[in-house]
Amino acid sequence: MSGPSSKKSVSSLKWILGYLMREKKIFLPSLAALFLTAILSLGFPYFLKELIGNPADALRREIDPALVLERSNRIVLMLVGVLALQATVAFFRVQGFILSGESALNRLRRDLFDHLIRLPMSFFQEQRSGALSNRVSADLGVVRDTLLNTVPQAVRQSVILVGGLAFIFISSWKLSLIMLGSVPVVVLAVAFFGRKVRGYSRDAQDALAEAGTVIEETVQGAADVKAFTNEPFEGGRYSRALDTFLGVTRRGAKNRAAFLSFVIFALFGTISFVVWHGARMLATGEISWTNFAAFILFSIFVGASLGSFPEIVSQLQQTAGATDRLRALLDTPPERSDGDVDARLGGAIAFENLSFRYPSRPDVRVLENIDFAIAPGSRVALVGPSGAGKSTTFSLILGFNEPECGRVLFDGRPASSFALRCLRSQIAIVPQEVLLFGGSIRENIEYGHPGASMEEIERAAREANAHDFINALPDGYETLVGPRGTKLSGGQRQRIAIARAILADPRILLLDEATSALDADSERLVNEALERLMRGRTSLVIAHRLSTVRHAERILVFKNGRIVESGSHDELIVENGTYRLLVDTQLV
Repeated sequence: MSGPSSKKSVSSLKWILGYLMREKKIFLPSLAALFLTAILSLGFPYFLKELIGNPADALRREIDPALVLERSNRIVLMLVGVLALQATVAFFRVQGFILSGESALNRLRRDLFDHLIRLPMSFFQEQRSGALSNRVSADLGVVRDTLLNTVPQAVRQSVILVGGLAFIFISSWKLSLIMLGSVPVVVLAVAFFGRKVRGYSRDAQDALAEAGTVIEETVQGAADVKAFTNEPFEGGRYSRALDTFLGVTRRGAKNRAAFLSFVIFALFGTISFVVWHGARMLATGEISWTNFAAFILFSIFVGASLGSFPEIVSQLQQTAGATDRLRALLDTPPERSDGDVDARLGGAIAFENLSFRYPSRPDVRVLENIDFAIAPGSRVALVGPSGAGKSTTFSLILGFNEPECGRVLFDGRPASSFALRCLRSQIAIVPQEVLLFGGSIRENIEYGHPGASMEEIERAAREANAHDFINALPDGYETLVGPRGTKLSGGQRQRIAIARAILADPRILLLDEATSALDADSERLVNEALERLMRGRTSLVIAHRLSTVRHAERILVFKNGRIVESGSHDELIVENGTYRLLVDTQLV
């Protein structure tokens, strides 16, 4: 019943130790120091036993008091020396464990993030906003406690336990066997309760991550929350998430409390019974006073060591739940990385008999039998009602998703023959809903070409009609845009996104109604910049406004996941079809 759980705990601990061993230059000396301090800690009961001596000798006055004082002074000095050595070694041991633990944790964080950003878009499309980051943060918090506290504590208590047992066996093997008779009972209790604690811990982490998700979504959508006066609703949503977390925690607390209570009763009950039996042995002369005193002192250390193991095991069970999720994330296959990495695109794009469904909606075919070819340098508009498949077409060009059947071609070659990084580095997109990162305006424009000079950034901003409003801000290009760009207007965000695309200097442009958020004057200036930018480049524009469509060399009309019409504005306007209907309603 407890076998799989125990194996997972051991596997999780082995996985964590693997990261610690990558810091072995610090970790192994710290581990050796830990063994040394644990062994030295056993000197305390040993020297106390020597100090106590045998009262019967003093009663019989067989020992000279002066010799006793001299011996006591010598023992105390030795004890102080051992304690001083232990404290000195402990200083370096604690420092080393913290350094190696934090370094190992940073490696784990880096591995997780590097893997996370290489996962396919289909993975992120199935994740709820904020849930993934909150869950990873919570799990890493548990792993951190294990690396910095639980692992050193487990090693230390194991050394004390083994050393203490060795000393009590030397003192009295009979009493030792009586004490050890309780160990199987405690071990079975650990296995039984530990499995339950691990399950509750995993559920508690999930519930806490859910609560964190509510906070993140509410903060991101603060404007909508306030506009709809939904503060009480969000408060209730957060309270329900916290109530779920508290309920799981309460159930887990009952099991942990029952476990600890049982261990305390079994452990100290056993010690009491052993001491009672030892007193009877002392009375009958089966054990000497010195050995009996040593047995009691070392038993206290052994008992304290055993008493710490329930918490250690409980933490390891929590860690097993946390590492299961982290390892599952690391085991998720990343995007493909094979293919040509140095190809220079000419700009030709083609879809061949392509169909597509989102994995989360396998019953809905978003695109069906799509066929078109775009020559290098062409300007093509994609029009159609919402949900017709235009944005999905962009997603397939960027390699965010793979077609169910059919192919995407670049310059006559299948998209799969190019490395995704190679393709995306030569494609720029300006979405309708612009996301800016919470840094400065300069950093957000530079995102199109990391390492660009300030002169290049300013030139791109001028071409996007953004330079003037940026210079008018108190901090100019170093102005912080706020979370998701909330300190800037929609039009300002759009112009920064256009500047970012200009700086990228792509072969292929994907524009999702890039001028929709601008006023008339800014739209005119940006359109002039886009005209210069699109010259000589393949440009696909998702259009919702007639003014944008008129300038396209070719128009693809989408409806219900199919291309129902294709041609220029003049060719399509004379037909009494979908395009004519869209024009009559101004494509909105």
